[in-house]
Amino acid sequence: MLYLDHAATSPVRPEVWEAMHPYLTGVYGNPSSHHTVGEAAASALDDARERVARVLGMRPSDVIFTAGGTEANNLAVKGIVLAALGSGRRHLVTTPIEHESILESADYLHRLHGVSVARVAVDAVGRVTPETLSTALRDDTALVSLGHANNEIGTVQDVASLAAVTGAAGVPLHVDAVQSAGWLPLNALGADAISLAGHKLGAPKGIGVLAVRGRVPLEPLLHGGGQERGRRSGTENVAGAVAMAVALELADTERDAVSARVSAATGRFIAGVLTAVPRAALTGDPVHRLPGTASFTFAGTSGEAVLLELERRGVISSSGSACAAGSDEPSHVLLACGILPEVAQTSVRFTFGREVLPDDAPEHLAALVADAVRAVAGS
Repeated sequence: MLYLDHAATSPVRPEVWEAMHPYLTGVYGNPSSHHTVGEAAASALDDARERVARVLGMRPSDVIFTAGGTEANNLAVKGIVLAALGSGRRHLVTTPIEHESILESADYLHRLHGVSVARVAVDAVGRVTPETLSTALRDDTALVSLGHANNEIGTVQDVASLAAVTGAAGVPLHVDAVQSAGWLPLNALGADAISLAGHKLGAPKGIGVLAVRGRVPLEPLLHGGGQERGRRSGTENVAGAVAMAVALELADTERDAVSARVSAATGRFIAGVLTAVPRAALTGDPVHRLPGTASFTFAGTSGEAVLLELERRGVISSSGSACAAGSDEPSHVLLACGILPEVAQTSVRFTFGREVLPDDAPEHLAALVADAVRAVAGS
């Protein structure tokens, strides 16, 4: 079996498991407890916080450990906007191609708090221009929230240019870096808040990060013991935090070499599919894209049928976001890029991991995809 759904999740790295294991059994204290057992856990938590902050180019006090990327996005969008309501800022800007955790948080703020939400248009490959973003900002804009790289089509935003727009307007910028972490540098984005998820990097599921610069007010969503400097109550997942720090450091250290290798292999795979499948179309930006993401539509087929046929042949892929699993609706990302609903429903996404593939793997995979599409189209 060849697993090509790393955008959904990746296996825990051996180095990460080795680093976190002592904090599941030996150093098991509650980091809020004021005794030696608790203080040992608190020390490990502090160390993990410092290591994450270093990769992000932020301060340790900016780092909040969460239960994953969805919670991090919820805390960023709701927490920053709710904190701004008292100053009269009731406007949120995002895009129509964001992860459901951002879009549904925006919908919540609109329904329950009367926040006005603007979804700035993207172009045919899913990019937002600084000019488009600038026209969406208002005097009462509380936050701009957008993804660094899209989880379905892999398009990468020019965050630095967008951050220049928000910075000039005095508006905080939240960047969902769940997909880009480990593939792209994060320490010079110019963002005021950044979300991460451990299980995309080789840490276990159930650990994430929201890093928020200290100057940005944040209303907590979880109340209780006041952990995480009062911004996220609940006993911290110390083993998960250690795992997150180690996975992020490893991915950041290896980033340039791995990204170059995977990008080259993915490029060969894309070229092979487009050559072998006449009706195949690449979705997303052909240049500004994640190194390991290749998403296609196969007009005239069923995307789900192609997935099943590929799995029968030993290739695991997906039809888009795992967070929308079970939905038979066309992807909101593809629709926002102007793709017709009947074509959007034929989409298949392949996302490569960091492992080294055999030299002939891209061409072999492209041939398997072509055979699967032909089998489905002829059935």
